[in-house]
Amino acid sequence: MSFLWSLGSFIIVIGVLVSVHEYGHFWAARKCGIKVHRFSVGFGKVLWSRKDKQGTEFALSMIPLGGYVKMLDERNETVPPHLMSQSFNQKSVLQRAFVIAAGPLANFLFAILAYWIIYLVGIPSVKPVIGYVEPQSIAAQARIQPSYQITAIDNTQTADWETVNMVLATKIGNPHVTLTLQAFGESHVMQKTLDLSQWRFDPDKESAFGALGIEPVRAKVDMTLSNVVEAAPAAKAGLRVGDKILSIQHNDEHVTWQQFAEAVQAVKGEALYIKYERAGQIYDTTVFPILNEQKRWFVGVSPTFEPLAEQYRTELKYGMLESLQKGVEKTFQLSWLTIKVIGKLFTGDLSLNNLSGPISIAKGAGMSSEIGLVYYLSFMALISVNLGIMNLFPLPVLDGGHLVFLAAEGVRGKPLSERVQEISYRIGAVLLLMLTVFAVFNDFLRL
Repeated sequence: MSFLWSLGSFIIVIGVLVSVHEYGHFWAARKCGIKVHRFSVGFGKVLWSRKDKQGTEFALSMIPLGGYVKMLDERNETVPPHLMSQSFNQKSVLQRAFVIAAGPLANFLFAILAYWIIYLVGIPSVKPVIGYVEPQSIAAQARIQPSYQITAIDNTQTADWETVNMVLATKIGNPHVTLTLQAFGESHVMQKTLDLSQWRFDPDKESAFGALGIEPVRAKVDMTLSNVVEAAPAAKAGLRVGDKILSIQHNDEHVTWQQFAEAVQAVKGEALYIKYERAGQIYDTTVFPILNEQKRWFVGVSPTFEPLAEQYRTELKYGMLESLQKGVEKTFQLSWLTIKVIGKLFTGDLSLNNLSGPISIAKGAGMSSEIGLVYYLSFMALISVNLGIMNLFPLPVLDGGHLVFLAAEGVRGKPLSERVQEISYRIGAVLLLMLTVFAVFNDFLRL
């Protein structure tokens, strides 16, 4: 059921964003007086179609993972003399560039609209208040203390942990980063510079701030068990709901849930000694963790979680005009951060193993849609920005490649030869296919 939900959420995301992208091309073509034969959502066999008064066929096709706008063009068909002025190739370089650029531009405008709606409705979030700093970590070496809120990173404002994580991710390869910190609930502000020369960050396994040794203020965890999975190792060892875990491995110090979880992984199926309290009496038992479907060791227990204190919660909600301003700022910020992360891939500061493909996008779509509509819309905005930027890559098969050809035509006064363009398209198609295959391969490794 989870797979079907993720697949359905993914198809909706791709369907909407591709439609937005292609509508950008369509709208610009109409504005430039270019005849459009077909506007299709999806590829392959046409399942439904209808023509408008200008003769454009609007179609839904069988394969929902894309779309296209087919325009009148002498390079692909014989154009009657009376329609020559409506042919794409007869338009000026600037007009053709406008039509091509309108697709990515539509994706950016969609993101702005999405964030405008999100900020109008309001999206629950958590203030970036530090709850714990790991000893000997990069953050500890910079003398960062708990109970401080991260208000900015290198002068970029950070309203929540999501923004903190995204901004920090762009600092991979940088020699240092400066955090602006404010004592939570107080006016005292200070700045701390972190040395990133020894920073090692794997986006697939941890957050950027976690890799620095920073942990957020979290919901309190009581070691009293709220759930014991039937027939799991803990149940077989005699643990019950209501038992309170006190310590592990013959250590008399009280254990935290994080320490307990780490110990479960560390023993790798060997004996885990547990001391616990039940009805005022102290007992002990030995549990042998087993591997679950995700290939992680587990014992089958859950602690009792207390909700995060209200003072740490926030809602990003603004008025009509301010929401629009925030939407523009967020889209610009995401675009710039995405470009910087892509740059890190080319410089080698970020491994190509971090590239994600359609499977990862489908999982993200499924998870965000389960959490709520505003989170799903936020995910769509993020993918829309990435789609817009990706299409501006200077690969001949993408919009960016077409813009490069038009720039060359503008400089030379005539188009590049068909031979050069054909070879370029083939090379671009191979590179794009290789990149796609590599991203899908990374997805399978993450399963």
